[in-house]
Amino acid sequence: MSGSEAADAKKLVRSASGLRMVPELRAARSPFGLDEPPWVPDKECPRCMQCDTKFDFITRKHHCRRCGKCFCDKCCSKKVPLPRMCFVDPVRQCAECALISQKETEFYDKQLKVLMNGASFFVTLGTSDKSELMVCRLSNNQRYLVLDGNSHYEIEIVQISTVQILTEGFTPGEKDIHTYTSLLESQHITEGGNTRAIGMILQYKVPGSEELTQMKFTASEDYTSNKKLSASWLAAMHKATKLLYESRDQ
Repeated sequence: MSGSEAADAKKLVRSASGLRMVPELRAARSPFGLDEPPWVPDKECPRCMQCDTKFDFITRKHHCRRCGKCFCDKCCSKKVPLPRMCFVDPVRQCAECALISQKETEFYDKQLKVLMNGASFFVTLGTSDKSELMVCRLSNNQRYLVLDGNSHYEIEIVQISTVQILTEGFTPGEKDIHTYTSLLESQHITEGGNTRAIGMILQYKVPGSEELTQMKFTASEDYTSNKKLSASWLAAMHKATKLLYESRDQ
């Protein structure tokens, strides 16, 4: 078992927001994780920050576990799973945050498993004209992309600077549409309408180097089942990249 696959020790911690199962070392946390926000102090929120209802002995205040803002019970009544903050049980969230968390549930329930199961690609490193058939998967601790074939690579997620999903459109005039996501710069995410993913280009930094390394993934054309699996993996990778991109401002 590689170092990146070693089991990360976890501990159960209790905060005002609830019980969380977190890595003992902060460096071992998932790149998809979010920090638990500080709560807006009670003295700074005499009214609900959504409907402006005044708090009193009858109308109690509640803090959203995702944003930390202060709301009345009506505006903060939903308890929704929040795996990005490692909560053990569903936690109270405001309507806006609950909607976001519910959308993220699909990623944790479906796409994350697809990424961990892996898929086969022809992988080309840099400007090489040779490719190697490799299985690419997300490590169990979610911190690395692991590639296995005759060669072996482990790419740390936080070192990836850009992800470019290569797609092919079904409608004439819409072929070779690129979905481009930058994790470092403010690039807009664009998606073709009726398209399928056929490959991916990653740019990442190797530890100890400031230069970017490029790696191209191409789905195999040999077997239809493998091609469908590769397309599903690429779609999951796109969702993962969007999640990382959008989490910068959360």
